[in-house]
Amino acid sequence: MISEHLSEFHGLRVHPVGQPADAASVAWRVWGDPSFEDEEESFPDCFQQLLDTVDCSRVRAIVVGTWGWAHDDDHADVPVRLLASSADRLPALEAIFLGDYVSEESEISWIGQSDITPLLTAYPRLKRLDVRGGVGLELQPVTHTTLETLRFETGGLPAHVIRAVGAGDLPALRHLEMWLGTVHYGGDSGPADWADILDGSRLPALTHLGLQNSERQDEVAAAIASAPVVARLETLDLSMGTFGDEGAEALLAGQPLTHLKRLNLDNQYMSEEMLGRLLEALPGVEVPHKAGETYGGSPGERYIEVSE
Repeated sequence: MISEHLSEFHGLRVHPVGQPADAASVAWRVWGDPSFEDEEESFPDCFQQLLDTVDCSRVRAIVVGTWGWAHDDDHADVPVRLLASSADRLPALEAIFLGDYVSEESEISWIGQSDITPLLTAYPRLKRLDVRGGVGLELQPVTHTTLETLRFETGGLPAHVIRAVGAGDLPALRHLEMWLGTVHYGGDSGPADWADILDGSRLPALTHLGLQNSERQDEVAAAIASAPVVARLETLDLSMGTFGDEGAEALLAGQPLTHLKRLNLDNQYMSEEMLGRLLEALPGVEVPHKAGETYGGSPGERYIEVSE
């Protein structure tokens, strides 16, 4: 669960709108009354305050916090619409975090999103885009020549969003992270949806790939085992999901992974024997492998790390 608001983003300290700071030295946090009833404390009002009181020509990063009730479809597109329409006021913007809701404000799988494509088309110089929440999330395939980091934090990432990333042209993308989630919260993807990303031909600069938090983590591992993109990766993250012996066996039988600097398998459900085999096969690779939790004393049960 996500219990604290961001304190750092894009290498900058997160700083609230309304308190003075050098425009380029912080990541500005914009948020509003979650009820969306107090116009003077609404997200649009706070965003306008940013435009009116900060030298926006020098703003490098924006963290979007609460903009209304997380599951209110009527307002899900408000932050994207305001950011996209203000692109001419924010020429130096490099990074956006969309959805800095914590569990006290909304469970991650209740956060309503919208079509985020306008953020990428309005900001052709954007280097980083992080999105939390997958309900209603839409993305169209785009060409974006400067985006280096793309992250999706969800309890269920829709398959069509994954396909859109794979179909896009992202020549500068180095870090791609996707919390795939569970089908109960919209995480309906499978191997066919991951295929273009794992092919890697449209992601020539990719060095970090995270396909995480999946109830199908063993299937992810099986797809990774023969994926062309893996050969150019420095770090691979398969953590947070239900990774077990079947996934480990697939990795051991697949292409070599000894070139990796790090393979994250935290929240794993491997047997001791299989864990030993895997670690022995990767002597020079850092392999975090914290065991996943089971509940009610049922060793056969597996749980993804972030769902509701």
